[in-house]
Amino acid sequence: MHEILSWFEMIQRLSFLSTLTVFLFQALEEAQKAIQQLFGKIKDIKDKAEKSEQMVKEITRDIKQLDHAKRHLTTSITTLNHLHMLAGGVDSLEAMTRRRQYGEVANLLQGVVNVLEHFNKYMGIPQIRQLSERVKAAQNELGQQILADFEEAFPSQGTKRPGGPSNVLRDACLVANVLDPRIKQEIIKKFIKQHLSEYLVLFQENQDVAWLDKIDRRYAWIKRQLVDYEEKYGRMFPQEWCMTERIAVEFCHVTRTELAKIMRTRAKEIEVKLLLFAIQRTTNFEGLLAKRFSGCTLADGTAKQPEVPPPSTNPFLEDETGTETDEIVIEKSDTDKVLQGRFETNTLNVFLQPKKPKVPDNPFHGIISKCFEPHLYVYIESQDKNLGELIDRFVADFKAQGPPKPNVDEGGAVLPSCADLFVYYKKCMVQCSHLSTGEPMIALTTIFQKYLREYAWKILSGNLPKTTSSSGGLTITSLLKEKEGSEVAKFTLEELCLICSILSTAEYCLATTQQLEEKLKEKVDASLVERINLTGEMDTFSIVISNSIQLLVQDLDAACDPALTAMSKMQWQNVEHVGDQSPYVTSVILHIKQNVPIIRDNLASTRKYFTQFCIKFANSFIPKFINHLFKCKPISMVGAEQLLLDTHSLKMVLLDLPSIGSQVVRKAPASYTKIVVKGMTRAEMILKVVMAPHEPPVVFVDNYIKLLADCSTDTFQKILDMKGLKRSEQSSMLDLFRQRLPAPPSGVENASSLSLSAPTPEQESSRIRKLEKLIKKRL
Repeated sequence: MHEILSWFEMIQRLSFLSTLTVFLFQALEEAQKAIQQLFGKIKDIKDKAEKSEQMVKEITRDIKQLDHAKRHLTTSITTLNHLHMLAGGVDSLEAMTRRRQYGEVANLLQGVVNVLEHFNKYMGIPQIRQLSERVKAAQNELGQQILADFEEAFPSQGTKRPGGPSNVLRDACLVANVLDPRIKQEIIKKFIKQHLSEYLVLFQENQDVAWLDKIDRRYAWIKRQLVDYEEKYGRMFPQEWCMTERIAVEFCHVTRTELAKIMRTRAKEIEVKLLLFAIQRTTNFEGLLAKRFSGCTLADGTAKQPEVPPPSTNPFLEDETGTETDEIVIEKSDTDKVLQGRFETNTLNVFLQPKKPKVPDNPFHGIISKCFEPHLYVYIESQDKNLGELIDRFVADFKAQGPPKPNVDEGGAVLPSCADLFVYYKKCMVQCSHLSTGEPMIALTTIFQKYLREYAWKILSGNLPKTTSSSGGLTITSLLKEKEGSEVAKFTLEELCLICSILSTAEYCLATTQQLEEKLKEKVDASLVERINLTGEMDTFSIVISNSIQLLVQDLDAACDPALTAMSKMQWQNVEHVGDQSPYVTSVILHIKQNVPIIRDNLASTRKYFTQFCIKFANSFIPKFINHLFKCKPISMVGAEQLLLDTHSLKMVLLDLPSIGSQVVRKAPASYTKIVVKGMTRAEMILKVVMAPHEPPVVFVDNYIKLLADCSTDTFQKILDMKGLKRSEQSSMLDLFRQRLPAPPSGVENASSLSLSAPTPEQESSRIRKLEKLIKKRL
């Protein structure tokens, strides 16, 4: 029963599914019919749209044709009007040209030219081409006619001039602005030539007024002419032509040519005062042009046109005394002014003046004065002579006045002559830069170099105190010699102050020469900068400084020689007890206390060179002291202790040397302290080795190698001599020393060739550390 029910339910479901399927097929058929109807409607709409578009085109076709016709008709009417204007304008232009009605022609011609431009594409039409040719013919006729009018009014020959400005010519200039630019240029050229014709006659080469001593008359003449032009013809030419400036510029070109010609002819008559006078007046005139004109005509008129100043500010109407620039001429008497202190020499920074506001460039600079440049050798020769006389005057004054007086309060003074020399140099440099920044500046630099060397040799090196056997010059080749007895030829207080003064002066010259080189490079043309080089002169002053320091060192060093000699001659084997420092030490300290404060005070302004003096003295005195120490033989144990005490006393004095006798105690420079500690500790170590017992020999040799790190058999031999050992003992000691020497470094063949003068860096470092430890124990 249950299975029958299941089958029954299945049959019902299948019946339902069959009914549903039939329904879906019917719906699908209806949808397809609807789609087909939609496509039909769309096609119908599309067809109607195409018909509408075609209908619109047919409607607007006539409108477009009417619009196109209207546009062509407007163009035709406009072209016809232009043609009518062109034809009428050409007829009027020809008629006005014949009647010289330039005022009306100027406006009409520009209009005709503008209208003719509209017909450029119609030049194939005979009538248009004919009108164009008539316009060109009218322009050519106008140009020739205007040139003829100007030639008649301003003939090239003769001096005929109209009584005042011509209205006809003024209008003709307006026409020339429209014509070919060559017409305008020809008018300007002829007018300027005629205007300057009188100048060429008055200042011919054979005329007395043409020479340089009367050069003012040239500039006075052109000033009058320019004022006359402004009054008579200022309104005849258009303002944008800049006729006043053009006249002035052409005058400058003519003047430069004429002056160059006459100076070549009369070159032997040119003197420096005359040349500088002419240059000064010329540069003044060029400055006057810069005040009045912009220089636009120098650049083909492309620059901004200047505004014409009112008559009250016209430089050509001013009093000439108010238009001159500052004098740039150095008279020969200026060398006297230098020596009389009339130049400012109270400052050491001659070339480090505050910068002035930059003056605008003068476009007219050199437009005339360039002609003087080939003759500036006269000026250079004059400065050569003046500087030679100045150096000779310095030499004479130094001999007459003597060396500078000692002045401990102010320190070593710089010789005033050097500041005077550089002030004169500065004045020459500035003057020459006004004259030329080319080859003459290089020639002047050569003169400067010559007299810097002269000053170094004659004033500085030439006045250094001479040693007994010195032959003079910059190279010191001998030490001071002893006089009778044990006295030494020491420098006096005045001589020490003089050496310090010369040293300070040389330092000032060195620094100022470097400034001079920089300023010369600023002034000279960029292409010539590489030829400015004062390194050789700076080296010369450095040599003077070095030799001055060497003289001071030699003087103090030689003063200590008798004391060191006395030390080496003492019987050190007979010393029985250790006392205070020995007399020779007191003598050395006395000389140091006498000389060093004087030198320090006089080198207060050049502290670095005082430090160099201290270093050079230490490098000279300490090796000499050690050499004399080796001469002290034989030495007893007590004698070695006394020498060790003396050595320590000298070491302390040397460490304090830079500030000895000074109320202000300064720490000595590290470079100096290092030299003293290194050298004097070596002397102490030598004495400690001498004090050590020589038995057993191996311990003594090892102790020597350890303390001195000196592999030289010569030094070891000197130590043995100081101990007073017999030759047989020394021989065995030397053999043992050679055996105990450390192995030589790679590349060194013989260990005995090593000495104190050339230790290895490792030995040097190790020895210094050991010496420092011993010093601490000693103190």
